[in-house]
Amino acid sequence: MRPVPSAVSSPRLLTCAIGVAISATSAYAADPAGSPAVTLDATSVNGKVEQANTDYKADKVSSQKYTAPLVDIPRSVTVVPQQVIKDTNALNLQDALRTVPGITMGAGEGGNPSGDRPFIRGFDSQSSMYLDGVRDTGSQTREIFAVESVEVAKGPNSAIGGRGAAGGTINLVSKRAHLGNSTEGAFTWGSDQTKRYTFDGNYQFLDSAAFRLNLMSHESNVAGRDEVNYDRWGVAPSLVFGLGTDTRLNLDYYHVESDDLPDSGVPYSLRSGSSANRTSANPDKPTHGGGHSSNYYGLVDRDFYKTRADIATIAIEHDLSDALTLKNTLRHGNTLQDYIYSQPDDSKGNILNGEVWRRPNNRVANTRTTINQTDLFGEVYIGGFKNTFSTGIEFSREASVKTGYDVTGFASGKCSTATGQISGVCTSFPNPNPNEPWDGSVTRNDLGADTTGNTRALYLTDTLELTPEWLLTMGLRYDHFDTKVKSRALTKGKLTYFKTEDTSEFVTGQLGLTWKPAENGSVYVSYATSATPAGASLGEGSDGNPLLTATTSSELKAEETTNYEIGTKWDLLQERLSLTAAIFRTEKDNARVLVDADTYQNVGKTRVDGLELSATGKLTNDWQVFAGYTYLDAKLVDGGAQKVGTAIIDGYNDGNQLPNTPNNSLTLWTTYNVTPKLTIGGGAFYVDDVFGNTTNSVMVDSYWRYDAMASYKLTKNVDLQLNVQNLTNEVYYDKAYGAHYANQAAGRTALLTTSVHF
Repeated sequence: MRPVPSAVSSPRLLTCAIGVAISATSAYAADPAGSPAVTLDATSVNGKVEQANTDYKADKVSSQKYTAPLVDIPRSVTVVPQQVIKDTNALNLQDALRTVPGITMGAGEGGNPSGDRPFIRGFDSQSSMYLDGVRDTGSQTREIFAVESVEVAKGPNSAIGGRGAAGGTINLVSKRAHLGNSTEGAFTWGSDQTKRYTFDGNYQFLDSAAFRLNLMSHESNVAGRDEVNYDRWGVAPSLVFGLGTDTRLNLDYYHVESDDLPDSGVPYSLRSGSSANRTSANPDKPTHGGGHSSNYYGLVDRDFYKTRADIATIAIEHDLSDALTLKNTLRHGNTLQDYIYSQPDDSKGNILNGEVWRRPNNRVANTRTTINQTDLFGEVYIGGFKNTFSTGIEFSREASVKTGYDVTGFASGKCSTATGQISGVCTSFPNPNPNEPWDGSVTRNDLGADTTGNTRALYLTDTLELTPEWLLTMGLRYDHFDTKVKSRALTKGKLTYFKTEDTSEFVTGQLGLTWKPAENGSVYVSYATSATPAGASLGEGSDGNPLLTATTSSELKAEETTNYEIGTKWDLLQERLSLTAAIFRTEKDNARVLVDADTYQNVGKTRVDGLELSATGKLTNDWQVFAGYTYLDAKLVDGGAQKVGTAIIDGYNDGNQLPNTPNNSLTLWTTYNVTPKLTIGGGAFYVDDVFGNTTNSVMVDSYWRYDAMASYKLTKNVDLQLNVQNLTNEVYYDKAYGAHYANQAAGRTALLTTSVHF
């Protein structure tokens, strides 16, 4: 049974609509005679029609806050363009980020919400996500059907993005309406009952106005995993007036709903039950306990995962002159997570007895966000020096309401010695039965927390051209962030309330000096900072500096992160290929750590030393590459004290590796046009061992994953593309939780896509 009425509607009508659109498009493509001339896959910048860019190399970042081309930006920035998304057949944000080294994904549970949880250079960036340059609050598993590109800025980035951003920021660039008419429909059929429909249609209905509609419907199981399935649909309309004129109005909306049976993961290996006996020298790893790797530890009739996201944006731009533009963006968003799923919890040593407890993680969270951001950007000459600048002001209100469920059944977690245990609470470790009857009940409760945050911010970024060879990039941002939290809990059967609030004011900045020995290359040094105030994630991410547990003002300092970086960037082979290299050190001070039995203070410190290399673009006219390598030496310099049983041991975690941070990671994706119609390609992805927690007591092994693709142009308007992901059917884990379980990645998956475009 599913105890909660579905918050999401069936995508069947949308599926039919997309299918009809693709069928009609197919008929048109088969007989285009007499049809009017159209623009193929056109895009636009300020309304100017351009042909779709099929290159892997990007020359700039979409946000006006970056005041120089990519080759001159004094920091590491990776842009995942549309062509890479298409060629790899990325179906969600995690798929797209797989092509970026230095990013790993973390797992969630009940307290830390499920959804995209990327770690950038060792720092949790779940709350540092942006959509078209505006913060995208609320934990989500983000789709990719309405995304043009993904931009990853690495290193502390609060001067650009605001609070948080200790490891960097991730910005999704939306598909927006453009001049010209274009239509593309695609159907993906694949293994594990994968069926995916997408539609992308753009219609210019006035000389300066256009409408674009993106639709998606997706259903699939997961290769190598029992029971798990995904079911989601989405719609994203975009309406633009004033294209090609001095004043442009953008009206965008994004809606996605999902109704999944989530993966409950795989437990870590056999344990004694005592954390003191688990050390970094002998960490636990996921195991199948003699069972099959496809083991599913959840309950089919109880577990569910529902989400909904609604985001509306109004943006108006006006060119004050050829060199100055004023832009105002108003956004209101609402995201919902509603789930119960069984975490296979081995915390009580159950696995030693052959059973594992189905811990019922649950959450009902609704996050509402209203943001207004006003920007003035362009070029001015001051004292004879050219300044490319962007300045602005931001006001936002974010509110998160988190509640959950009461799930009946034996709750202590000990299985074999339990008395009065109901059916389905525990299951066999080697041979779980996801369909066994469960005699418990689920009821909504009002326990949880309400969190609100208000931001007022001023910022300025400027690239000053000292000479054509020397550029100075400066950024400064002031934030006033006040947040309040009200929690509700049961204490001895009585509902109690806990309230706390904090007001933080902080200034963050960046400073970079770029030397251009040639027009197509640069060498830079840079310095950047970020600040993470208490309660920065609003309960919608893993909060290392939580507001809820604070009892004194000394526990409410903002965590401060500083990055030092030296790098070089070159556009070679007639600027078709971009090569970059950087070495960096990132230090986090004032980290919130335990100092005695019941006291936390902002006195901890972490340090990440690293090296990053990348190559993107064309080696020849027919051979493209998108590759990168990252080395990270990420350590807890001062991790504070650790509770081990009843003892408090100071320095217990000092010197340990940061969780979810591999020493080495490598990504390589490449394609080659064998003929004008046939393209082949493939990828190799390597991720080193990853620890799940700061004590380094649980980990997942390193892995190699290999992918392949081939595409063929049947006609001018019809393409076929075959992707085989995880060619060797490697059993590996792509998410490590800090205790209990890791998430097993999909096995070998074949996807055949038919796309029709005109």
